[in-house]
Amino acid sequence: MAQQATAPARAAQTSSVADLARFFPDATPVRIPVQFTRGGGEQGNENRSIPTGIQESTVIEFGTPREVLFACATPLEFGDILHLRNSDGSLDADASVVAVQYHPDKTLVAARFLKSVPNWIVKP
Repeated sequence: MAQQATAPARAAQTSSVADLARFFPDATPVRIPVQFTRGGGEQGNENRSIPTGIQESTVIEFGTPREVLFACATPLEFGDILHLRNSDGSLDADASVVAVQYHPDKTLVAARFLKSVPNWIVKP
């Protein structure tokens, strides 16, 4: 006689960054490893408790022609200036944080390039 049992479902879990990407209609999935450095003093953030020059490695999960979306451990805030660079230097640009969602173990970030990035993979 067969016995019934339950097993955990293999339902695909959606990325938290994908949830943030819903607010950016032009967002395209990408996987670009980068390192970012938090800039200092811009837009009145010089008195914040998070020091400038903080660095972290992450992966850009979504991109638009003007924005990048990723998750990180650093508690960034709206208006923070980031310097983004990938390992071969083909992406080397500054961006301003335009959206943030806080979760217990990570921060979801959307950052807009401050200048046009000529070799950015996501084109209009």
